[in-house]
Amino acid sequence: MANPVGPTPIDLPALRRAPKVLLHDHLDGGLRPATVLELAADTGYENLPAATEPALAEWFRDAADSGSLVQYLETFEHTVGVMQTPEALARVARECAEDLAADGVVYAEVRFAPEQHLQGGLSLDEVMEAVLSGFASGESAAGVAGRPIVVRCLVTAMRHAARSREIAELAVRWRDRGAVGFDIAGAEAGFPPSRHLDAFEYMRDHSAPFTIHAGEAFGLPSIHEALAFCGCDRLGHGVRIVDDIEGVEPGAADFSAARLGRVAARVRDARIPLELCPSSNVQTGAVASLEQHPFDLLAQLRFRVTVNTDNRLMSDTSMSREMLKLVETFGYGWSDLQRFTINAMKSAFLPFDERLAIIDEQIKPGYAVLIG
Repeated sequence: MANPVGPTPIDLPALRRAPKVLLHDHLDGGLRPATVLELAADTGYENLPAATEPALAEWFRDAADSGSLVQYLETFEHTVGVMQTPEALARVARECAEDLAADGVVYAEVRFAPEQHLQGGLSLDEVMEAVLSGFASGESAAGVAGRPIVVRCLVTAMRHAARSREIAELAVRWRDRGAVGFDIAGAEAGFPPSRHLDAFEYMRDHSAPFTIHAGEAFGLPSIHEALAFCGCDRLGHGVRIVDDIEGVEPGAADFSAARLGRVAARVRDARIPLELCPSSNVQTGAVASLEQHPFDLLAQLRFRVTVNTDNRLMSDTSMSREMLKLVETFGYGWSDLQRFTINAMKSAFLPFDERLAIIDEQIKPGYAVLIG
C-alpha cells in the first residue's frame, strides 16, 4: 500500500527497507570483522594486522583508503588467508547472503576467484560447492527472517594469472547450480583483458554471459578492449568512460553540451551496464572525490548506471549507505533510486522471466510504498 502522506523521507532506515539489486560485490571483500578474527583463530592464520573487531575494521578501511588500486588490493591478503577451508568458505558465503538481505537487497551477484582458495588442498569444484552451499543456506535463513533474497555467483579469474580458461570452464560447469557468469579481476595496468581472449571465447561458445573489470584504474583503452576484443556484457566499474565525453565536467548543472566519443556512444546506445561503485572508486583513486564522481553525469545522459558496493568491509559500506551518499551528493529521490535498481535488475545475468518477476513483485511494489 502506498504511503498516504507522500514520499517517505530518505534516510538510512528507510533505505534499508527499499528493495535493492547488487551486481558488483566481492565475497572476499565483505567479511564481518568478527568473522575474520574467529576464522583466523580456527585456521591458525597468524598475520592479522589487528586483534580486536573495532581495530581490525578500522585497519581495513584505512589501508584500503590509499588512492591506489594496487595498494587497495593488498588488503585482501588477510580475508583470502582465512578462507581456505570448506567450513570457512561456506560460513563467509552464508553470512554474506544474510547481511545483504538484512540491508534490503533482494537480488545479488557476488563474485570471487576460486583459484585463490586452494592453499588448504581444495579443488576448484570443492571451493565452488562450499561457497554455493553457503549462499543457499544464507538464502534460507533470510527467507525465514522475512527478508527473501536470491544470491548468485560470478566466477572470477585473476587477470595476472594464467588460469582464466580453466576458470571459465568452471563457471560453465556450475552455471545450473548457482553460477550465472564469469569475470576477470585484479590490477588492470599491464594486464589487459585481451590476454584472456580464449576464456571469453569459451563463454561465448557456451552462450554464457560475462563482465570484465575495466575502466577502474587504467582508463578508456581498458574499456575499449573489453568491448571490442572481448565482447563483455557488462563493465565492472567502467567509471573512466567519462574520458570519452567532452564538453561537460562532473558536477556541472547542465549536461546538454556533452559530446560522446565513439566508445561512450556505443556503451550508451547498446545499453551496456556500468557497475559503478562510488565509495570504492574514490578509495582506489579512480575518481578524486564523490562530488567529482561521474555517476550523475552518466545518469543524466541516460547511460545504464547501477549502484554497487564492491567491497563492503574495505569501504565500510552497504548498498543503503552507497545510495545515501548518492542522495546527499546529487539530490536523488526515490524515483531515481528505483530507476537505478531496475537498471541493475534488467542487467542481471538471471533468466529474463526471473528478472521480470523480481521487478514486478518486489522492486516496483517496494518503491511504491516509499514514493507514496
